[in-house]
Amino acid sequence: MTPLLSAKLLHSLAPWRDAPAWHVAFSGGLDSTVLLHRLASLAKTDALPPLSAVHVHHGLQVVADAWPRHCQEVCDSLGVPLRIMRVQVQPGASLERVARDARYQAFSEVTGIGEVLLTAQHRDDQAETLLFRLLRGAGVRGLAAMPVHRPLAGGHLVRPLLDVSRAELEAYAHQHALTWIEDPSNADPRFSRNYLRHRVFPTLTERWPQAVTTLARTARHLSEAQGLLDELASIDLRAADQTSAFPWLPLPSLALAPLRELSDARQRNALRHWLSPLTRLPDSDHWTGWHSLRDAKGDAQPLWRLADGELYRCDERIWWLPATWSDFSDASVNWPDPQNPIELPGNGWLRLTGRAPEGPLVIRYRQGGEVIDVPGRGRRDLKRLLNESGLPGFVRGRLPLLYQGEQLLGVPCLAGLWNTALNAAPGDWHVHWMPQTCDQGLS
Repeated sequence: MTPLLSAKLLHSLAPWRDAPAWHVAFSGGLDSTVLLHRLASLAKTDALPPLSAVHVHHGLQVVADAWPRHCQEVCDSLGVPLRIMRVQVQPGASLERVARDARYQAFSEVTGIGEVLLTAQHRDDQAETLLFRLLRGAGVRGLAAMPVHRPLAGGHLVRPLLDVSRAELEAYAHQHALTWIEDPSNADPRFSRNYLRHRVFPTLTERWPQAVTTLARTARHLSEAQGLLDELASIDLRAADQTSAFPWLPLPSLALAPLRELSDARQRNALRHWLSPLTRLPDSDHWTGWHSLRDAKGDAQPLWRLADGELYRCDERIWWLPATWSDFSDASVNWPDPQNPIELPGNGWLRLTGRAPEGPLVIRYRQGGEVIDVPGRGRRDLKRLLNESGLPGFVRGRLPLLYQGEQLLGVPCLAGLWNTALNAAPGDWHVHWMPQTCDQGLS
């Protein structure tokens, strides 16, 4: 058993043998105890990255208060450094989910650039995940279950035991006389995974003894299918990834016309791929929001609200607006020293180049009816100028306007917008806006 498990581990971890460090997510349960013990043993004979363990204490059960001490004793016996992290689990509709979110947030804090966090999910866990998500109506991405590898913070999360059964781990633990924690909550059938583990899978394997292996293999097939869908999405998105008329605006956006040419299924596939790093994705019933946005009239500016932001359509382009985009104050801001950039609450920075106008300056936001002197064009209505520029509506409300008293002196000089100076020649100064979500000035 030991040589076979060692071979499987070293094969799974071969791509990360040169990582700066390996951290084992160590709950103290059977699975992570076997993983930590085997890696600590291998480290004595093989050249492995520095090994450490991380125990996350959720504080959800009184009995759990003794677990950090047990984990410390195990790590001391193996000569492995242990970091104990205590997290606050916020109440939520699913205790399992919020505890998992808190746990992985802690793991993200531990995992440095290029480092690897190792978790001990095994083949039986993979089969349970597939069946659980199937019952929830997941798509291909969800049914691919747990990937062997995914990015985590600046490093990697790796599951090297997905090809190992729980029976193999139990046999190893007994062979080496290991002790581990039995979490009482793992026997509570009120939790969906426990119900599958203790009620459903025994019945399945009684009739189909290879059910766990077969389901895990199905997850691998679906993972491969998802990879092909991702490749197709990348092809479709390349056609839609056209430079906008406002390249200074640092928000993800796509041209709508190339997406319209795709079938509905390919549109959804491309958008899932594009949106997945930005927001939690909607379920099947909520994709009607995409159809409403896509099919709205040309002069409409529809929104599709998602979990972590909004998809906004302006003309024939869609823009992603994170939830933080609208989190700014439209209160006036005094600018006592225009020689230095000024921070706008929730709206980035404003700076002025050239010879600054004399007298006190104030930053305000649009109220309607603004008029500005445009060099060579005379007095012009700001709304009409903005319409001529085609500036997306979601930008206009947070466009900083430079005033001296009640006189509108200028707006940021970006892509067809204007500034003017009272009692100064055109070109003497310019206003530049650097929005909160932008990493470069808008010039």
